[in-house]
Amino acid sequence: MLELTLNLQKTAMSDQKHILISGVGNVLQQDDGFGIEVVCQLQKKNGLPDYVKIMETGIGGIHLVQELSNGYEVLILIDAVSRDGEPGQIYMLEANVPDINEFSFDEKSDFLADMHFTNPTRALMLAKALNYLPGKVYILGCQPAAYQKFELGLSEEVSKTIPYAIELLEDWVKQYYKEIENS
Repeated sequence: MLELTLNLQKTAMSDQKHILISGVGNVLQQDDGFGIEVVCQLQKKNGLPDYVKIMETGIGGIHLVQELSNGYEVLILIDAVSRDGEPGQIYMLEANVPDINEFSFDEKSDFLADMHFTNPTRALMLAKALNYLPGKVYILGCQPAAYQKFELGLSEEVSKTIPYAIELLEDWVKQYYKEIENS
């Protein structure tokens, strides 16, 4: 009986996902769909280890917060990020998530008013307040070329960067686990 229990615990631990990669954005606003397209192609390629979960969050931040409640070591959000760079430029940024506990009562009320359709920052703030936020949070961002109007499809500049973004993610995951194994 004890041996069976230990084997079940080992299986449960090996099945646990350690890294969550989430594509966020709105495919109806041109390059804002970058994160969604990257995770779709990542899922098709299926080149990441089993300890990585890939999901599409879109514009529903609550879904991301719910998934984070399962416990992860690392979160990587993929999104269009405007940083005044060249269209298609890729950034790997460490997220700085504000603490809702430092807000005034009115700011907290405004924050909680409507959480159904929320931006990634608000979702991360809620996850932090609920103690679901992983210790390491990164954003793989792409400088958009077109995102101001409702229109389907990525710009050519952003579309061309998707293979590079996927390669960058795969390399990052490999390097992350090499560092853990060597420590």
